Amino acid sequence: MASPLNNTTTSDQEMADLERHDYVERVQWVLNTPKPPGLSQELIGTAVSWRNKVPFLNMQSGLKHELFSMLKATFPILSWCQNYNPNQFKHDLLAGLTLASLCIPQSIGYATLAKLDPQYGLYTSVVPPLIYTLMGTSREIAIGPVAVISLLLSSMVQKLEDPMANPIAYHKLVLTVTFFAGTFQAAFGLFRSGFLIDFLSHAAIVGFMAGAAIVIGLQQLKGLLGITHFTNKTDVVSWNPYNFLLGCSFLIFILITRFLGRKNKKLFWLPAIAPLVSVVLATLIVFLTKADKHGVDIVKHIKGGLNPSSVDQLQFNGPHVGELAKIGLIVAIIALTEAIAVGRSFAAIKGYHLDGNKEMVAMGFMNIIGSFTSCYVATGSFSRTAVNFSAGCETAMSNIVMAVTLFISLELLTKLLYYTPVAILASIILSALPGLIDVNEACNIWKVDKLDFLACIGAFLGVLFATVEIGLLMAVTISFAKIIVVSIRPGTETLGKLPETDAFGDVNQYPMAVKTPGVLIMRLKSALLCFANANFVRERIMKWVIEEEKDSKLRNAEKTIQIVILDISNLMDIDTSGIASLEELHKNFDSNGMKLAIANPRWQVIHKLKLANFVPKIGGRVFLSIGEAMASFSI
Repeated sequence: MASPLNNTTTSDQEMADLERHDYVERVQWVLNTPKPPGLSQELIGTAVSWRNKVPFLNMQSGLKHELFSMLKATFPILSWCQNYNPNQFKHDLLAGLTLASLCIPQSIGYATLAKLDPQYGLYTSVVPPLIYTLMGTSREIAIGPVAVISLLLSSMVQKLEDPMANPIAYHKLVLTVTFFAGTFQAAFGLFRSGFLIDFLSHAAIVGFMAGAAIVIGLQQLKGLLGITHFTNKTDVVSWNPYNFLLGCSFLIFILITRFLGRKNKKLFWLPAIAPLVSVVLATLIVFLTKADKHGVDIVKHIKGGLNPSSVDQLQFNGPHVGELAKIGLIVAIIALTEAIAVGRSFAAIKGYHLDGNKEMVAMGFMNIIGSFTSCYVATGSFSRTAVNFSAGCETAMSNIVMAVTLFISLELLTKLLYYTPVAILASIILSALPGLIDVNEACNIWKVDKLDFLACIGAFLGVLFATVEIGLLMAVTISFAKIIVVSIRPGTETLGKLPETDAFGDVNQYPMAVKTPGVLIMRLKSALLCFANANFVRERIMKWVIEEEKDSKLRNAEKTIQIVILDISNLMDIDTSGIASLEELHKNFDSNGMKLAIANPRWQVIHKLKLANFVPKIGGRVFLSIGEAMASFSI
């Protein structure tokens, strides 16, 4: 008869065998995964996804239905206009008229900032909003000229042609840049290349906008003071006090209305109509007092009527085509970055999804068509979009209302703007600049990420003290340098088991984490182990192992390191240099009596490790998790 002691021993042995069998089976789960998709399969998958997204290519249902679905995908207005009702139109009408009251003076001011005649700003607020309404997906975004794009165009195109000496040639170059910008934007959307605009990080945009705002402000001082050119001979008598008095008075008025609008949300309309009221009052003052006879600069003639065709003015055969394409690319990226940031901000508030690729296509086509109709580059304006949102817009119909109102103004009201003082346009632009300088966000960037702040301050100083291109180049260079540094010098963590849990955490982040004697658990903080960082990672791991060995000897620990478990759950891919570094680690550990184990490998990684015959070299010690690896060594 068997003794109870023998029965207990037999039962424990059976349990251990069962657990070992389970671990072996789970190791096979890791090792026997199917082959991951290769590059060709991913490309085919992309083509299939495009086939599913373009209904015309999927002929399973009726042709009419498919054609209508394709039209709705191309022109989102066909989707929302089916359920459009009079109540929504009432809100959109109010929002559109409010938007127009702000857009008229701003459009004229931004055109002068772009070194163009005032009517071109109004043209840009008519055609592009109509095209965007047909193709865009944002309900709140307000389309038209903006300060930063106007500054970009004037600062870059005037290097090719002097707008004062030859305004017609300058205007033709601006139209050509607009065409190139629209072409690039549409191409980004059609080829799903939206990631390109991410090269300008949030921090870089914050710095760029702040620098551009200060440059614009300094330029507008000329209009505010009535000075034609800043020179070393400019003195206190060179400026006109009437221009200064008129401009400053209405600048203070606009800023006060903006303050009141922020304090009381019901007065949202007050800062929206303040610029138009300022233009009307200032024009009346100049007309009644004959101030233009006393040195007050006025706008004078503004050409009225519908946008004239400008197809024949595009310059594709001139000597500057390459430079114009480069400027178009820069302007396209900046315009898209601003528009998509604005659109997504308000879409998040309303709780709907904004399709980035459709937005790029819509922006592209509206600028291409705009270049055919005497418009310069248009994009989404944050200040006007905020007004549109506050005015209660329901759909993009508010853009149509605004465009129609601007068209009526072009037909009937341009002659009334003859006596509009230039100083009032300068004050309207200056009043919009504080919104471009976000000091709080710059401080937050400094607190969160010093390298990001470096990109921010690089863009700011580059735009302010050099040129717009230098500022952008500095920001992108610093951002890329950050990516490279993080990629080639990835960190590693020493892990320990968190008490009363099955989780493992960084011992520096969680001081309560407990290390297991004789076992060193490390996690690689990189998505890629490749030629650029493989040697660094190998040396980093060896350094940690040596330091842990020294600590064990100093503590007179019973066990020195016998097992090194490498958690590669963060690793998405590996190349031959990365595999070679792991093989060297294994050889070093093996020669020192230690074993290397791999935990939680990703699909592509384990597939490549098997192809390189790395798994047999480490004795098949590849596990589903750190816990599985620890348990297997303790059995």
